[in-house]
Order: sequence, then structure tokens, then C-alpha cells
Amino acid sequence: MTRTPETPLPSPKERRRLREAQSLSQADVAAAVGVTRATVRSWENGSTTPRGSKRDAYARLLTGAEEVTAHQENPAPALVGAATGPVQASPDHAETPPEPPSETPPASELGPEPKPALGPEPQPELAPGPEAELEPLSAPLTPDQAFDALYAFCAPALVRQTYLLTGRRELARESVERAFQLAWHRWPEVAMDRDPAGWVRATAHEFALSPWHRLRPRHRNPEPPPTAPADRALLDVLLQLPPVYRRTLLLYDGVGLDLPETAAETEASTPAAANRLLHAREAVAKRLPELAEPKALHRRLAEVASAERLRAAKPTTVRWGGEQRARQWTRAAIAFTIVLIGATTLTLRTAPDHYEPPLAPGASVRGVPPRVAPGPLSAEELALRAKLKAETASGPERLVPEPG
Repeated sequence: MTRTPETPLPSPKERRRLREAQSLSQADVAAAVGVTRATVRSWENGSTTPRGSKRDAYARLLTGAEEVTAHQENPAPALVGAATGPVQASPDHAETPPEPPSETPPASELGPEPKPALGPEPQPELAPGPEAELEPLSAPLTPDQAFDALYAFCAPALVRQTYLLTGRRELARESVERAFQLAWHRWPEVAMDRDPAGWVRATAHEFALSPWHRLRPRHRNPEPPPTAPADRALLDVLLQLPPVYRRTLLLYDGVGLDLPETAAETEASTPAAANRLLHAREAVAKRLPELAEPKALHRRLAEVASAERLRAAKPTTVRWGGEQRARQWTRAAIAFTIVLIGATTLTLRTAPDHYEPPLAPGASVRGVPPRVAPGPLSAEELALRAKLKAETASGPERLVPEPG
């Protein structure tokens, strides 16, 4: 009995690229194929592979041969724009976490960049079934090539995201460069991370929102706002939000992360992240009613960020700058250590090696008359002194007994 050949599928990275090229979210694909969103995520990261009829439907959906079915028109309930109620899940899937709004397309200039090739795909804990297709092995990249690939994929969009967080162009470029310099300094850790792009994004956002920038002289004066009045109004509304609210809104409605991922990156619980998102949307809708819908807000965030000429530096320049910074800090640490050793040696040489009790100050004692200096001698005292001086120094001769 011969087995029917299965429908060929592209590689996991190509699956994600094809999905984003059609402006489909993972929830849309899951609804069209008839699986859960977690299953689609595992198909895209290479943990599992679809089989049977779901494999055929998934392949046709990626190639655009089949339109999205009617299940896509009614996605599972999630956060909606300007809503004030809590986040709720579908009653049929109560055990699954809250899903992001399907009307917000993840593919945009602010969306998550596709992950670069950092070597072979990680293997799942359990071996795949006999029908799972094997990916061809590719030559592993050098650390320089892997870092340059990650920088080329993430840096342009990350600079635009950071500009929306701070409203400062130079600070956005500096934050991204510092994040990638730190990533290059810790490259083994970042390369083995499950989401290197998320690691760099979180580092850049934290550096950009640091309150210590207020003490820098060049950051005391605001930069020129965008020229378009609509862009200037949206950026002004964003900058008036608290930093954590601004970051939550950008990650969810701008980048396209789901609610648990947004909560994890902002170091908050999922209900806290949902409340921050709802309050941020309410504040934006109050000032700009035309952006009450999440889809319109997502589009406007991408337009405002793309209107500015924000170019990131070359990856070789960033790597060289990170190495130079590391050398400078190393030299400063060595110099400080030498100064500390010299000061310690000088202290040991000049410090006393034994205890010397301090001299107590003089004090008068009651009942003892003060010592009086002798006055002039009388005639009798002078005669007595002369007599004493005339005698021998050893005194009168001693009487020695003699035998009888």
C-alpha cells in the first residue's frame, strides 16, 4: 500500500512571512483552518507540522489559493477600541488566554520584525512523528553575521517605535544603538534567547524611558515636532500619557503583540496590562475621536513613525562602538583599581604601627598647695650651705668597730 504524497509546505520562517504578506493574524489563520492559535504558532516556529486535511488547507491559505472562510468574520472576542469592560474570552475556549483583536493586523512598519536565521531551528522536546518533514540543514552563521542579520531585521522598525515612545529622534537612535551594543556584549545569551528581537526591543524601550535622561543638558529642550498637524496632535497625545501606558499601547496596538506578551514585556500582570491599554485608548479617543477604533489607531501610529526620516546606523558601526565602549569601561576599571591599590599602600605605610596613649592635660588638685619657688637665702642658710659643701661628698667617716 502506497502512501499519498503530502502537500509540500514552506519553511517555518516562510510560513510566517507569507501570512504577514496577506495581512493575516495567527487568529485569522486558526479560524480559517479550524485549529487553535497556539497550534498556528507552533507551526510557524517549527515545533509541529500540520497533517492531513489541515495541512492542505494551511498550504492553500499560505499560497493565496483559498480565501479566508466565513469563520474569520467572527473572531473570538478580545479587547476592543475604547471599551471599558474587562477582557473576556470566548465561552467555547474559556481555558485559552485572551486573544488580541483580530482587526489589528500585525504586519506593518511597526510590527514585529521576522526573526533572522541564528542557526538551526530549535528541536522540540519530543521527536516529531514519522510524517513530519525534515528541514534541510544550513551552514551555521558566525556571530558577526547573525548579529548583522538581527540588526538589519529589527533596527529600522525599532527606531520608529522608540521615537513614538520619546518624541526625540536622537534619543531613539541612541536607545537602539545602546540596546544592540549590549546585545553584542551579551551575544551568547541573546543568540540562545527564544525571542532575540523581543530582548533587544525591551532593552531599547527601557533605556529610552529612563528618567535619568532629564538630567542631560541636550534633553532639556524639546525637539521640533512633526510638520503635519495630525501627526503632531497624535504625538502630543502619546507623550502626555504615563510612560507605562504609552509603552503598553505601542506594544499592543502598534507592534501587534498579544496581551500576555505585552504584560510580560512591561513586567505587569495581564489584568494590569489590559487596564493600562483601555485607559490609554480612552485618553487617545478623548482627544482624537477619529482614532477610537484600534485599526485606525494602528494605521496612524505607523504613518506618524514612517513620516520621520529615522535611519539607524550600520551594524558594523554599532558593533565597533560597543567594543570601543567596552574597552573604555575596562580601562577605567583598571585605572580605578590601580588608584585604589596605591591609596591603600600609602595608608599602610604612613599609618602608626603601635598604640601611643594620649597625654592628659594638666589639672589642679584641691587640698595640695601649689609649689612655690625658693626665695633669697638668709645668712644662716648661706652658712649652712657653705658648711655642707665643705664636707666630703661621701659624708662623715663611718665608725668601724675594732676587736677588743
